Amino acid sequence: RFQKVSSSTMTLQWVAVASFLYAEIGFVLFLCLPFISPRRWLKIFNFRLWEKIASYWNRAFLTIIIVLVVLFFDAIREVRKYSVNQGIGKNDKLLPNMYDHLNMKLFRAQRNLYISGFSLFLWLVLRRMITLISELATIMGESQALKVQTDNTNDAAKRYMEENEKLKKALNRGKDDGNKELEVKNEQLIKELERLTAELKKTTEALEKSKIEMATIKKQSDGLAREYDRLLQEHDKIQGLVDTHDKKKDILKLKVKLQHNG
Repeated sequence: RFQKVSSSTMTLQWVAVASFLYAEIGFVLFLCLPFISPRRWLKIFNFRLWEKIASYWNRAFLTIIIVLVVLFFDAIREVRKYSVNQGIGKNDKLLPNMYDHLNMKLFRAQRNLYISGFSLFLWLVLRRMITLISELATIMGESQALKVQTDNTNDAAKRYMEENEKLKKALNRGKDDGNKELEVKNEQLIKELERLTAELKKTTEALEKSKIEMATIKKQSDGLAREYDRLLQEHDKIQGLVDTHDKKKDILKLKVKLQHNG
């Protein structure tokens, strides 16, 4: 009875981890959808519901990491435990099913190792992707605001330049005492134009800086996506090797049975 309960508990435990892994893969693919912009993701992340649970997010994140790390090391321990045959091959006549039982345990331990390892990796990838998307959306919003401010400054500068030209023409035509007032006003407009030109220069520099930061974040995101694709390919290769190894073991079992029958 004790063995049956222990086996059932482990099965439910690893089913939960596998379900968590599939949920992570689905969420990563959902984040990679091209028609959802980073600014829209930022709006989703800023819902009131997320603000309420934000204080518990770091604790939950660390708790899940600790659980996955413990499961990962437990899977490594199981793989090492069942990788050693312990002389079963010499006593296979006395214990004909023990070798198959150990191979089954080893396969489950390796499967659990892959599940826990990739769950831990994707959990860290998800945290990094959410951070990068939030930073990219913030920079895009700041860049849009700087662009609007730059356009407004350009329009104001053009308007003041046109008024300055009109005042210059009026000064050239004017022959009365109002020329002094026009000169004072013209000087004020020139100073205002110089101030707006300086502000335009600052906003232009800030816009260029934000563009450089956006390009850097985009490169980091592309590199993260390429690393994720490479890890998936390695996972497929390892899974193929495990399947090939299982097939070889099945052939070896069949040969042993044929020898017993003979």
